[in-house]
Amino acid sequence: MDMKASKKLGLKERYTLMTRDLAWTPTYQAVKDVFPLTEYEGIKIHDWDKFEDPFRMTMDSYWKYQAEKERKLYAIIDAFTQNNGHLGVTDARYINALKLFLTGITPVEYMAHRGFAHIGRQYPGAGPRVACLMQSLDEIRHAQTQIHSLSNYNKYYNGFQNWRHQHDRVWYLSVPKSFFDDAVSGGPFEYIIAIGFAFEYVLTNLLFVPFISGAAYNGDMGAMAFGFSAQSDESRHMTLGLEVIKFILEQDPANLPIVQAWIDKWFWRGYRVLTLVAMMMDYMLPKRVMSWKEAWEIYAEQNGGALFADLARYGIKVPKGWEQACKEKDHLSHLAWNTFYSYGMAAPFHTWAPSEKDMEWLSAKYPDTFDKYYRSLWTHYAREQAEGRRYYSTTLPMLCQICQIPMIFTEPDDPTKIAYRESDYKNIKYHFCSDGCKSIFDLEPGKYVQSWLPVHQIHQGNCFPSDVDPGKPGFNPLAEVLRWYRISDGIDNRDYADSPDKQNFETWRTQATGN
Repeated sequence: MDMKASKKLGLKERYTLMTRDLAWTPTYQAVKDVFPLTEYEGIKIHDWDKFEDPFRMTMDSYWKYQAEKERKLYAIIDAFTQNNGHLGVTDARYINALKLFLTGITPVEYMAHRGFAHIGRQYPGAGPRVACLMQSLDEIRHAQTQIHSLSNYNKYYNGFQNWRHQHDRVWYLSVPKSFFDDAVSGGPFEYIIAIGFAFEYVLTNLLFVPFISGAAYNGDMGAMAFGFSAQSDESRHMTLGLEVIKFILEQDPANLPIVQAWIDKWFWRGYRVLTLVAMMMDYMLPKRVMSWKEAWEIYAEQNGGALFADLARYGIKVPKGWEQACKEKDHLSHLAWNTFYSYGMAAPFHTWAPSEKDMEWLSAKYPDTFDKYYRSLWTHYAREQAEGRRYYSTTLPMLCQICQIPMIFTEPDDPTKIAYRESDYKNIKYHFCSDGCKSIFDLEPGKYVQSWLPVHQIHQGNCFPSDVDPGKPGFNPLAEVLRWYRISDGIDNRDYADSPDKQNFETWRTQATGN
């Protein structure tokens, strides 16, 4: 009997045996019938075996790798919880950024899981199928770890309790939700470029690195742990997304204009979602690591510039809207926080006017714009609040048909003028915040006329509880919308200075640090 050990397989050989060699070609059904979605977008793939997963991970190595990360992550989460880590953060203003994170980001991580599970079934090639399977598992892991990491705060602070319900209803959450609704209603090639490029490279790169660094800087080891645990996966996801783009472009020259149009579209869609991240970094972190402007220059202009220089050899150009996005870095966070401050009664977290110390930091980080355009605004709000007239807007804003953000953005070359674009489709006028959103609509108007716009739905009476009678004397539409949102007025919302969260945090902190 020959007991001689066989030669140990190399990484590439092992990967091939455990992925590609397990696939088969259908014989009693046509390939196009088994994989019907691979042709309808117009993308031409001639040889699926040309796709190379740069990580060449097999499922056994994947489980071992992720299990080790889980052990480290939950050890940190448990230690943070058992030691009342929530009292170690800078102050309870920071916790409101986590409320926005949980309601806005965690549900779309789960949608990414569903999307990759779906498109993994649609590819004839074994390589991309396996890669999509692993990314689908990554995404549901991210959703789970975020929920576990942030669940401790739900024991002590308001606004976390209805996060899943609110994701489908609250006005500003239609922004990230519509991004994924748009992506999952595309085909498998558009989806993987939308998520692999716009979500992973554009959006999460600016979320999980600078913002999660801010979590660590503000004493939140729970959020820091899940952020850094997820970022190692995000790095793999970004690489996969770029490899898919290169693979598609190498397969047929006819693919180039289709891919370029998707890159243009999804860069702009991802960038508009980043509006929420910009204000989180500049206004919601009591201690800030860097400004939104600095983060954009590092993670978008420098890294993105290198990316597009690399893709130029395939004929890919810098996406439309890139120049405008770079101009808006001086204004984005200020415009966004002004909106949330004004509509602070209709969001399940607290807002506040920046202090004089905060404004000194903002002035230093935005020397060309903050003092000139925004300081007087915040000074006015603070004076009004000091005199007992804290400002809340009681009107409903016009929304952009595509990004679903209120029309708050200014012209790229004139920050004193609101940008406004419009298109006519079947004798109905539609409104947009930018050339980027208008061009997306004009390419597929039949898709975007179906957008679920929160303001429109409120006006149509679709955002009230079922027991409401709008014709009844004393009917209060705002109170009923908040009830439909499951926002407790005066507890989950409004100004931080008057919140139970602030009062409780200061009481508990005093008890924990005093005799």
